[in-house]
Amino acid sequence: MSVICKVTNVSKSFQPDFYKKSVQVLKSVNFQINEGRFVGFIGPNGAGKTTTIKCMMQFIFPDQGDVTFFEQHDLIEAKKRIGFLPERPYFQEFLSATEFLKLHWNLSGLKKADFQKRCDEVLEQVKLSHARHKKLRDYSKGMLQRIGIAQALLAKPDFLILDEPMSGLDPDGRILIKDILKSFKEKKITVLMSSHLLEDVEELCDDLIILHKGETLFNGPIFDFKHNFSSLEEAYKAFKGKIEEVNYNA
Repeated sequence: MSVICKVTNVSKSFQPDFYKKSVQVLKSVNFQINEGRFVGFIGPNGAGKTTTIKCMMQFIFPDQGDVTFFEQHDLIEAKKRIGFLPERPYFQEFLSATEFLKLHWNLSGLKKADFQKRCDEVLEQVKLSHARHKKLRDYSKGMLQRIGIAQALLAKPDFLILDEPMSGLDPDGRILIKDILKSFKEKKITVLMSSHLLEDVEELCDDLIILHKGETLFNGPIFDFKHNFSSLEEAYKAFKGKIEEVNYNA
């Protein structure tokens, strides 16, 4: 099984103010993502999940450590094979769905002649063909999430990184997004999905990465993490209880 992504000893600190000491957000984060696996990335608010993803994508740079994709260090080349949906994507609301996708297609340097066919495919995949000419300002929250996923799929990526793809959605929107994500799993697309919704992670994911206070506490199959517990939520509660006990006795 090929290694799609490997994060090794990644640490990151931020200085909140010129006169204040740096705050360490990531403390030697380590994990590995294998080909064809749907991976849940979980942890409490402030654990460092989004900061880790930003370091992976080189939106910010770690103080130390290393990130490789497809067993290579050249992120410029690797990015051509990665689809990304941030937690708070920016949408040019004056554009239609087709115009928005064309903008990202051109920014990616893909062949202009291939755009229309691929645009039709991704809009169909996220069930937005009927709204292709509608301005994004008139889209619902769920529709915007779906056009964001369509953007991430444009270049037929080998690896998808989705940061809270179901955050803030109503039940209908969650069902639609979840169905789309299930189709990725059926096609064995490698996915890293950051989420705070344990029931979604349990339903969709094969593997699990747990981050706590900037440290990796687990990286492996969900089946192994759950052990004899009936649900991921129960297993996580017990796991968190052990962490708190260790911290209390330290």
